[in-house]
Amino acid sequence: MAKSNTNTGEYKHIVLGLIFLKYISAAFEGLYGRLLSGEGEYAGADPEDKDEYKAENVFFVPPSSRWTFLQSHAKQPTIGKTVDEAMDAIERENVSLRNVLPKVFARGNLDPSNLGGLIDLISNIALGDAKARSADVLGHVFEYFLGEFALAEGKKGGQFYTPP
Repeated sequence: MAKSNTNTGEYKHIVLGLIFLKYISAAFEGLYGRLLSGEGEYAGADPEDKDEYKAENVFFVPPSSRWTFLQSHAKQPTIGKTVDEAMDAIERENVSLRNVLPKVFARGNLDPSNLGGLIDLISNIALGDAKARSADVLGHVFEYFLGEFALAEGKKGGQFYTPP
Protein backbone atom coordinates (compact mmCIF):
# COMPACT_ATOMS: atom_id res chain seq x y z
CA MET A 1 0.00 0.00 0.00
CA ALA A 2 1.08 3.53 -0.71
CA LYS A 3 1.97 5.87 2.13
CA SER A 4 -0.88 8.11 3.21
CA ASN A 5 -0.61 11.66 4.53
CA THR A 6 -3.64 11.16 6.77
CA ASN A 7 -3.05 11.78 10.47
CA THR A 8 -4.59 9.66 13.23
CA GLY A 9 -7.23 12.26 14.06
CA GLU A 10 -8.50 12.24 10.48
CA TYR A 11 -8.08 8.51 10.03
CA LYS A 12 -10.44 7.72 12.91
CA HIS A 13 -13.27 9.45 11.01
CA ILE A 14 -12.46 7.37 7.95
CA VAL A 15 -12.33 4.04 9.79
CA LEU A 16 -15.32 4.67 12.04
CA GLY A 17 -17.34 6.03 9.10
CA LEU A 18 -16.68 2.87 7.10
CA ILE A 19 -17.49 0.60 10.05
CA PHE A 20 -20.76 2.45 10.56
CA LEU A 21 -21.54 2.10 6.85
CA LYS A 22 -20.80 -1.64 6.97
CA TYR A 23 -22.98 -2.02 10.06
CA ILE A 24 -26.04 -0.24 8.68
CA SER A 25 -25.62 -2.02 5.36
CA ALA A 26 -25.56 -5.41 7.12
CA ALA A 27 -28.74 -4.56 9.04
CA PHE A 28 -30.37 -3.31 5.84
CA GLU A 29 -29.35 -6.40 3.83
CA GLY A 30 -30.72 -8.71 6.55
CA LEU A 31 -34.13 -7.05 6.46
CA TYR A 32 -33.96 -6.72 2.67
CA GLY A 33 -33.60 -10.50 2.39
CA ARG A 34 -36.59 -11.11 4.67
CA LEU A 35 -38.71 -8.60 2.72
CA LEU A 36 -37.63 -10.13 -0.58
CA SER A 37 -38.63 -13.63 0.57
CA GLY A 38 -42.13 -12.29 1.30
CA GLU A 39 -42.79 -14.91 3.93
CA GLY A 40 -44.99 -14.54 7.00
CA GLU A 41 -45.32 -10.96 8.20
CA TYR A 42 -43.35 -9.82 5.13
CA ALA A 43 -45.84 -11.20 2.59
CA GLY A 44 -46.43 -8.60 -0.14
CA ALA A 45 -43.73 -6.29 1.23
CA ASP A 46 -41.63 -4.17 -1.14
CA PRO A 47 -37.91 -4.48 -0.29
CA GLU A 48 -37.26 -1.01 -1.79
CA ASP A 49 -39.96 0.74 0.31
CA LYS A 50 -38.27 3.00 2.89
CA ASP A 51 -41.24 2.70 5.24
CA GLU A 52 -40.60 -1.04 5.66
CA TYR A 53 -37.19 -0.21 7.15
CA LYS A 54 -38.44 2.67 9.26
CA ALA A 55 -41.02 0.32 10.82
CA GLU A 56 -38.19 -2.02 11.88
CA ASN A 57 -35.83 0.77 13.05
CA VAL A 58 -33.38 -0.03 10.26
CA PHE A 59 -31.74 2.71 8.17
CA PHE A 60 -32.68 2.59 4.48
CA VAL A 61 -29.52 2.19 2.41
CA PRO A 62 -29.83 3.16 -1.28
CA PRO A 63 -28.29 0.76 -3.84
CA SER A 64 -25.19 2.90 -4.49
CA SER A 65 -24.49 3.06 -0.73
CA ARG A 66 -24.75 -0.64 0.06
CA TRP A 67 -21.58 -2.29 1.26
CA THR A 68 -21.57 -4.84 -1.55
CA PHE A 69 -21.61 -1.98 -4.10
CA LEU A 70 -18.76 -0.16 -2.36
CA GLN A 71 -16.76 -3.36 -2.01
CA SER A 72 -17.17 -4.06 -5.74
CA HIS A 73 -15.74 -0.58 -6.47
CA ALA A 74 -12.96 -0.64 -3.83
CA LYS A 75 -10.17 -0.99 -6.40
CA GLN A 76 -11.32 1.94 -8.54
CA PRO A 77 -9.22 5.14 -8.39
CA THR A 78 -12.46 7.06 -7.68
CA ILE A 79 -13.41 5.02 -4.59
CA GLY A 80 -13.11 8.08 -2.32
CA LYS A 81 -15.70 9.98 -4.35
CA THR A 82 -17.90 6.87 -4.45
CA VAL A 83 -17.86 6.57 -0.63
CA ASP A 84 -18.56 10.31 -0.17
CA GLU A 85 -21.53 10.01 -2.56
CA ALA A 86 -22.73 6.95 -0.63
CA MET A 87 -22.67 8.93 2.62
CA ASP A 88 -24.60 11.79 0.96
CA ALA A 89 -27.22 9.35 -0.38
CA ILE A 90 -27.71 7.76 3.05
CA GLU A 91 -28.18 11.20 4.63
CA ARG A 92 -30.78 12.11 1.99
CA GLU A 93 -32.74 8.92 2.70
CA ASN A 94 -32.52 9.07 6.51
CA VAL A 95 -33.41 12.40 8.10
CA SER A 96 -31.80 11.51 11.46
CA LEU A 97 -28.40 11.15 9.76
CA ARG A 98 -28.39 14.47 7.90
CA ASN A 99 -25.09 16.35 8.25
CA VAL A 100 -23.73 13.63 10.55
CA LEU A 101 -21.79 11.20 8.35
CA PRO A 102 -18.18 11.91 7.37
CA LYS A 103 -17.53 12.90 3.77
CA VAL A 104 -13.75 12.90 3.90
CA PHE A 105 -12.96 10.00 1.59
CA ALA A 106 -12.19 11.89 -1.64
CA ARG A 107 -9.62 14.19 -0.07
CA GLY A 108 -6.26 14.25 -1.81
CA ASN A 109 -4.38 13.07 1.29
CA LEU A 110 -6.06 9.64 1.25
CA ASP A 111 -4.57 7.26 -1.28
CA PRO A 112 -7.34 5.36 -3.16
CA SER A 113 -5.46 2.06 -2.88
CA ASN A 114 -5.27 2.49 0.92
CA LEU A 115 -8.99 3.24 1.08
CA GLY A 116 -9.75 0.23 -1.12
CA GLY A 117 -7.59 -1.97 1.10
CA LEU A 118 -9.37 -0.65 4.19
CA ILE A 119 -12.75 -1.46 2.63
CA ASP A 120 -11.50 -5.00 1.94
CA LEU A 121 -10.32 -5.35 5.56
CA ILE A 122 -13.60 -4.08 7.00
CA SER A 123 -15.47 -6.44 4.68
CA ASN A 124 -13.97 -9.29 6.72
CA ILE A 125 -15.45 -8.02 10.00
CA ALA A 126 -18.38 -10.23 10.92
CA LEU A 127 -21.01 -8.04 12.55
CA GLY A 128 -23.33 -10.99 13.06
CA ASP A 129 -27.01 -11.49 12.70
CA ALA A 130 -29.76 -9.24 14.08
CA LYS A 131 -29.45 -10.82 17.55
CA ALA A 132 -25.70 -10.14 17.69
CA ARG A 133 -26.17 -6.58 16.39
CA SER A 134 -28.77 -5.92 19.06
CA ALA A 135 -26.15 -6.95 21.65
CA ASP A 136 -24.35 -3.70 20.77
CA VAL A 137 -21.56 -5.18 18.67
CA LEU A 138 -21.21 -1.80 16.98
CA GLY A 139 -20.78 -0.09 20.35
CA HIS A 140 -17.99 -2.49 21.28
CA VAL A 141 -16.25 -2.06 17.91
CA PHE A 142 -16.49 1.74 18.18
CA GLU A 143 -15.24 1.67 21.77
CA TYR A 144 -12.25 -0.46 20.77
CA PHE A 145 -11.29 1.78 17.85
CA LEU A 146 -11.76 4.99 19.82
CA GLY A 147 -9.47 3.60 22.50
CA GLU A 148 -6.87 2.61 19.92
CA PHE A 149 -7.06 6.02 18.25
CA ALA A 150 -6.71 7.75 21.61
CA LEU A 151 -3.54 5.74 22.29
CA ALA A 152 -2.18 6.46 18.81
CA GLU A 153 -2.71 10.17 19.31
CA GLY A 154 -0.82 10.00 22.62
CA LYS A 155 -3.81 10.87 24.75
CA LYS A 156 -5.27 9.09 27.71
CA GLY A 157 -8.73 9.32 26.20
CA GLY A 158 -9.06 13.05 26.35
CA GLN A 159 -11.76 14.71 24.40
CA PHE A 160 -13.23 11.74 22.53
CA TYR A 161 -12.78 8.55 24.51
CA THR A 162 -14.63 7.64 27.67
CA PRO A 163 -13.69 4.28 29.20
CA PRO A 164 -16.54 1.86 29.98
